[in-house]
Amino acid sequence: MKRIFYLLPILFLIYSCDNTKNTLHPDTGIAEVNGTKLYYELAGAGECIVFIHGNFGDCRLWDNQFELFAKKYKVLRYDVRGYGKSAMPVKGEKYSPHDDLKALLDYLKIEKAHFVGFSMGSGIAIDFAVEYPEIPYSLTAAGPTVHGNWSPVAQDFIREYRSVPSIVKEKGIKGAAEEFIEFKSLNSHKMSPEVKKRIIEIAYDYSFWHFLNPEKIKIAPDAVNLLDNIKFPTLIITSEYDIEYCREVADLLHKKIPQSLKVDIDDATHYMFMDKPKEFNSSLSKFLADLNY
Repeated sequence: MKRIFYLLPILFLIYSCDNTKNTLHPDTGIAEVNGTKLYYELAGAGECIVFIHGNFGDCRLWDNQFELFAKKYKVLRYDVRGYGKSAMPVKGEKYSPHDDLKALLDYLKIEKAHFVGFSMGSGIAIDFAVEYPEIPYSLTAAGPTVHGNWSPVAQDFIREYRSVPSIVKEKGIKGAAEEFIEFKSLNSHKMSPEVKKRIIEIAYDYSFWHFLNPEKIKIAPDAVNLLDNIKFPTLIITSEYDIEYCREVADLLHKKIPQSLKVDIDDATHYMFMDKPKEFNSSLSKFLADLNY
């Protein structure tokens, strides 16, 4: 009996050491660039993949992708200015999210990368591709948006979100986060309770600064009219229950970008990479593995 008792601490130590092999320890930091401070996480080795999050969130939205892709690639995820642990914008001061991203890449000495953007993040990635076409190996736009598209469907989408400032003022940040997820366009009734809960938890940490301070920021000029200038491979991912506007943009991107592939994930919402991470990750992995450049 004493032998078993003495062996227990040893067995626990061996088990703990063995488990550390599967634990990711990313490099984290705050980059002081382009007149702001951007929080980032960097892990893995090889060609770089940059994950850009969507609105109402931060880089934690990519939890189902970050560690997985870091096994084969160098993976960078970061908080866009005004989100997560990055600095707030300065009221009245214009800035450009895609120029922030370029400054972050320069800071980290990343010269080439694959770019994966979700929703707002896909708009940033497209702006980046238009402004800095020499840097991307590839582009992936999930639940895509593009600046300069003012179709009737886009106007309906914008109209729904115009209520956000009044909701924040009336109900506060937590109340606004809980109400945002119930917006009709998001089809949250199709999400699992776990996914819905995680989206709300992350949204609790968003300041809603961009809705309360709606000054225009600098964006890439007429990105929607420059899509055919994107000459590198592009993966477009939408889903069965994606926002109608994003499904429209997915079709537009596929039509305008020469080397594009479109994937439609069944039984998933705008947050398809959280609803169906295996399907999303498989589509992205295959796209990256099949690239020739």
